[in-house]
Amino acid sequence: MQLLSLLLTADLVKAEECFVSGLEDCVEGTYVFRDWARSWARRTIIQNAIRMFEPRKSHSAVTEVPSDPVSCSFTRSPEASYAIGSILRLRDFERFVFVMSVLEKYSDQDCSVLLGCSRRDIAETKMAALLHVAESGGQCPLTRAGSDCKDPQEAATRETQMEPQY
Repeated sequence: MQLLSLLLTADLVKAEECFVSGLEDCVEGTYVFRDWARSWARRTIIQNAIRMFEPRKSHSAVTEVPSDPVSCSFTRSPEASYAIGSILRLRDFERFVFVMSVLEKYSDQDCSVLLGCSRRDIAETKMAALLHVAESGGQCPLTRAGSDCKDPQEAATRETQMEPQY
């Protein structure tokens, strides 16, 4: 769930805020069966992130690529760090569409309702985001602390075997 928050917000501080407010909403909300609790919590995080960022197709700003690698404890491999980094570099609207439709498997209809746009906007944005992520696969904007990204093999040897914290 923390990774979902980070992928949506592309900001560690806002991700924590989104995650915590999502948990608070779950605690204050109505009882949910255990089988549905995870799905409901994920949707709550997505809705909180949408409220925080209000992503729109025409108003999204390009996310600045960090000059220093971002420390991350969500991944176990350099490849996962590269993938997360390329997602974080998407524009706000593209990032939300990518995370919701590709990673969370929301339908184009559900995405369009939650993001307040047309299904065509979702389909077009999803294709653009997929292309962007595929094209930036070799770049390294996100690593664990202590990794310098210059040599992926060296970065791999520095990786520790941490469990993802969803």
